[in-house]
Amino acid sequence: MQFTLEHTDIQSKARAGKMVTDHGVIETPIFMPVGTVASVKGVHQKELKEEIDPDIILGNTYHLFLRPKTQILQQAGGLHKFMGWDRNILTDSGGYQVYSLSANRKIKEEGVKFKSHIDGSMHMFTPENVMEIQRVIGADIIMAFDECTPYPCDYNYAKRSMHMTHRWLDRCIAHLEKTPYAYDYTQSFFPIVQGSTYKDLRIQSAEYIANAGAEGNAIGGLSVGEPAEEMYAMTEVVCDILPEDKPRYLMGVGTPINILENIALGIDMFDCVMPTRNARNGMLFTAHGTINIKNKKWEDDFSPIDEMGTTFVDREYSKAYLRHLFAANEYLGKQIATIHNLGFYLWLVREARKHILAGDFTTWKNVMVKQMDKRL
Repeated sequence: MQFTLEHTDIQSKARAGKMVTDHGVIETPIFMPVGTVASVKGVHQKELKEEIDPDIILGNTYHLFLRPKTQILQQAGGLHKFMGWDRNILTDSGGYQVYSLSANRKIKEEGVKFKSHIDGSMHMFTPENVMEIQRVIGADIIMAFDECTPYPCDYNYAKRSMHMTHRWLDRCIAHLEKTPYAYDYTQSFFPIVQGSTYKDLRIQSAEYIANAGAEGNAIGGLSVGEPAEEMYAMTEVVCDILPEDKPRYLMGVGTPINILENIALGIDMFDCVMPTRNARNGMLFTAHGTINIKNKKWEDDFSPIDEMGTTFVDREYSKAYLRHLFAANEYLGKQIATIHNLGFYLWLVREARKHILAGDFTTWKNVMVKQMDKRL
């Protein structure tokens, strides 16, 4: 993977860059739609490619390992071929899913023993087998196996967990060197900074991760319930340490406002289930604020869903029609809302990129944050 830093904003640490992999160019900052089980929920690949148009999407190692299972993915020739997606894919390592299964898993130095949420079967993830699984899945960017700590988190637990994540990283790197690519293209490996909301731990972890010399770096363990100010503070500390010439990925973040504020701190890559999950509950994100389409006020509003929107659903359907679909519990409503929200997120990061390159990102960002902080 090649990464070129094209421009840095004068008034903030916002960056515009370009990543090139064997599956194409990724212009940063970028938002990656979440395709947990080889599908961005409710969206055809044709709509994803032609309307939402992301350079990269995300798959989930934990879910793909359990279903359809790595054997099927290997027979298909990898996740790209299995799901009919010829652009970039990033897979997370399953660390976050294992964290969210707190009642059904045991963490030890060797790895994590967990119970499948599907059929209750027992499995083990170790740094070694997670690297092998991600080789077989075949994403362009693969993540180190880490432990994601909860919030709030006791300092001593956060410290022990961080050191274990570092030891696991060393094992991931050692095993990757012995594990060849499964297909005819290369994969890039990103380690993950941990340390909860403790500044000294985040500094230690960022230094350790930076010294690993990977092609890119990620920040994990944020957006797990901590106040936004703490997320921003930790992101700033870490971005000041991570190398400037490598992409920086903030995992699992967040709201449109979170994304703009973290771009300003030097983050290049984001993913989050929020645009798709909130869409299925009738919440639409727009440049002027959020809309709860289930509210009665939209019942006779025949204006387009979003006059500024970039996808066909924004132009072709009215707010009244979309509200009716939700009231009637019609699946199409959730699909329309999902396409709108993902289209908006991609528009937002691409506008941010334009303004970084134009040199007026900070002024634009401050206006956008105020606008988007409204309920319509």
